Amino acid sequence: MPEWRSEVAVMFDPKKSPVWAPVPLRLIAGFGFMEHGYAKLIKGPEAFASILHALHVPAPHLMAWLTILTELLGGLAVLLGCFIPLVSVPMAAVLLVAMFSVHWRYGFSSIKLMAVTPAGATFGPPGYECDLLYLACLAALVLLGPGRFSLDEVFSGKH
Repeated sequence: MPEWRSEVAVMFDPKKSPVWAPVPLRLIAGFGFMEHGYAKLIKGPEAFASILHALHVPAPHLMAWLTILTELLGGLAVLLGCFIPLVSVPMAAVLLVAMFSVHWRYGFSSIKLMAVTPAGATFGPPGYECDLLYLACLAALVLLGPGRFSLDEVFSGKH
């Protein structure tokens, strides 16, 4: 086997990849989801439901609460490293809906500098870049497992 193939095989073999590699992915993705869910909760689920209503999402109040709970509880599960394959499904669904219903029309880039004024920078609407990054984090965690310092590791007795 050519040398580069064996290196690629090691990268995608959870038994040979570094056990700490998923930890930063868990921390940033888990915290990010929780932050987005918390922001929706603090602003009021009714405010998010009105946005969903404007986007013609069916049952906007129910979907607002489901999204908030998915982001908060799913983010916590990812942060702690437990049930990642299970929670990744609804989390990916939230990302895909946001990507195609809101962010797609604004293109790829999530940072669109419009102007710099004495009050600070002004940005345009974000594209779907961050949605793809979160999806990539979830996919990597599903493939690699939660890694070290995870509840799954504690419950499996492998620590």
